[in-house]
Amino acid sequence: MTIAAQTSINLEIGGMTCASCAMRIEKKLNKIDGVTATVNYATEKAQVAIAGDVDAARLITEVENAGYTAVVPKAPKADGDADAEPDAESLELRTLRHRLIGSIVLSVPVILLAMIPPLQFPNWQWLSLALAAPVIVWAAWPFHQAAWVNLRHGAATMDTLISIGTSAAFLWSLYALFFGTAGMTGMTHEFSFTIERSDGAGNIYLEVAAGVTMFVLAGRYFEQRAKRTAGAALRALLEMGAKDVAVLRSSAGGDRTEVRIPIAELRVGDEFVVRPGEKIATDGAIVSGASAVDQSMVTGEAVPVDVGVGDAVTGATVNASGRLVVRATRVGADTQLAQMARLVEQAQTGKADVQRLADRISGIFVPIVLVIAVVALSAWLLAGFPASAAFTAAVAVLIIACPCALGLATPTALLVGTGRGAQLGILIKGPEVLESTRRVDTIVLDKTGTVTEGRMSVVEVVPEAGTDAGDLLRLAGAIEHASEHPIARAIATAAASGSGASPLNPAQVSQVVASGGADAAIRGTRTELPAVESFENLEGRGVSGVVEGRAMLVGRESLLDDWAIRPSQTLLDAKAHAESSGQTVVLVAWDGEARGMIAVADEVKATSAAAVESMKALGLTPILLTGDNTAAAQHIAAKVGISEVIAEVLPSEKVDVITRLQGEGKVVAMVGDGVNDAPALAQAELGMAMGTGTDVAIEASDITLVRGDLRAASDAVRLSRRTLGTIKGNLFWAFAYNAAAIPLAALGLLNPMLAGAAMAFSSVFVVGNSLRLRRFRSQVTTGRAS
Repeated sequence: MTIAAQTSINLEIGGMTCASCAMRIEKKLNKIDGVTATVNYATEKAQVAIAGDVDAARLITEVENAGYTAVVPKAPKADGDADAEPDAESLELRTLRHRLIGSIVLSVPVILLAMIPPLQFPNWQWLSLALAAPVIVWAAWPFHQAAWVNLRHGAATMDTLISIGTSAAFLWSLYALFFGTAGMTGMTHEFSFTIERSDGAGNIYLEVAAGVTMFVLAGRYFEQRAKRTAGAALRALLEMGAKDVAVLRSSAGGDRTEVRIPIAELRVGDEFVVRPGEKIATDGAIVSGASAVDQSMVTGEAVPVDVGVGDAVTGATVNASGRLVVRATRVGADTQLAQMARLVEQAQTGKADVQRLADRISGIFVPIVLVIAVVALSAWLLAGFPASAAFTAAVAVLIIACPCALGLATPTALLVGTGRGAQLGILIKGPEVLESTRRVDTIVLDKTGTVTEGRMSVVEVVPEAGTDAGDLLRLAGAIEHASEHPIARAIATAAASGSGASPLNPAQVSQVVASGGADAAIRGTRTELPAVESFENLEGRGVSGVVEGRAMLVGRESLLDDWAIRPSQTLLDAKAHAESSGQTVVLVAWDGEARGMIAVADEVKATSAAAVESMKALGLTPILLTGDNTAAAQHIAAKVGISEVIAEVLPSEKVDVITRLQGEGKVVAMVGDGVNDAPALAQAELGMAMGTGTDVAIEASDITLVRGDLRAASDAVRLSRRTLGTIKGNLFWAFAYNAAAIPLAALGLLNPMLAGAAMAFSSVFVVGNSLRLRRFRSQVTTGRAS
């Protein structure tokens, strides 16, 4: 097929084993005139921008010529039913797990036999061969296959080093067993720490080949398992939509009846019913009814929006109170939910991949090792030594270069670091995340649910002169108890949790809600609310009713205007001040007079200011990002110590903000908790989701903060940086040990047990260095940096 000019196409790439594979494919595609490609190793996708007419088959051919596979993916469904995960991906992970389990079971006895001389019974070496052969041939097959692909294209990676090292150790061991003296009964590996020339035909290295395979497979398995979550954000987002819908159909008699149909059958122009508590099936306009709609999925804000006839509503948002009839205006892939899913996918695909450190070093180390082996072979032959001695030295170079400690360097640090993070409520998804934390200099914080509590609570009660504040809250809470509006629930909760005539402060209210919830409080755990008579919901303006013989109005100022009730100037001034701080104000009147106001707001978390301070100490510049109004955002920012605020933004604009900051040269981390944050979390170099948030945000992020405490974000950055530093230290020492031993091998001074002891010591050092991460301490529990 031919792709139109100035368009883009996504390709699903198969066969990549490391980040350098992605770089190689990217270079191949970018050589085509008019093509700009970005290949993401984590998501296994290529995003290709095309200027001009390009045949898609040509793109696929280029990828295949590079030794990989490529297909044009199917478009995701937008009917609330996400595409199932491909069986091939599950099969790949399952196969890798089987290889890992098999290699552990077979390799451990081989290593113990080789490293513990008392276990070396007569002919033990043949048992080692029987156990090690399947590991080196079958379990290590992915490394051999990748090495062959690399060889065809003149490249070297970690896979090349593993394949060459394990193959050399295995083949030389076969030679020593069948044609040398290693196969003789009574052969043992005794410990000897002398550096001297030895008969290479009397030594076997099966434990080296099997051990390296096992360790590297472990790291590859955990990495592959983390990669599987890359597409989970998209699936979770698509699954948020309604699965079916109650459509109004005209009957033969002219009456309209409700018919429940799958969401995929809904068409533009259809009218459907949304009851309280139900999700709105698709984007549309209200034909009849009035309600409050929880739009936090779109705006991220906790305050529900009052809607009525003619107002637009968004699919997957939740109808909080009244019955609505909505006419569908957009369905399927055109809805805002589907557009958000595309934003997440584009952000993940376009995200810069992080080159694995081991692959970078291997790209230099492998050619050097090969050159040294060839030079050693040539030098020994030219010096007149026997061919067996020359090959012993050359193969010894390849064997000692086999990265036993290197195979442990990244997996052990990751295992300990991520394990310690899990203990502290910090879930790190993979090694790519760690390098991002090192470079991050700007951290963007979503307001609602991240810096703030994410739920409405009463923050202030202001009575008119002569009115008791406790009575004001108690009577207002009684009538609001009959309403399903979230602001009404906040007032009812505060009233029910009051003590006598004095209402609790916001912190006490929050404590009651956290421990028992609004319903528990309203059921009378603290204060029994009086009964309500003649209750009426007044379409987005408020409520009315009779409480203890008082004719009450609770709602907006316009509701009081309708009844010719005018609040005092003092009360109006207090209302204006509260609203300028981003609070929502409800006025209360009874018996024809204004009696006071109740201010409701999303309160700042008690630990947010300390969290911002710790981020600054890490060299990060905090930015508050929100869909709320500027005044409210600046008020919150001032409370926690943030100087830069970006307010009144929609989800797509949040992605644009992250992109703009990146365009200014900033390396951006994003902390959020809502569905609306998912695209921005995916776009940022480092996405951190609060575990108290939605599954979509968590899946789109790189790090999940299980606790709702924002201080965990700075803990995550510190732990990730510490883990990355440990990995770098491990890699340095792993290569340092190998590099120091290579000259001895080239000179023919390789003693197998000395080499084995050196490898064991390097491995012990790497493991011990990684275990130091267990001492990492959280600021949340200690109140200070570790």
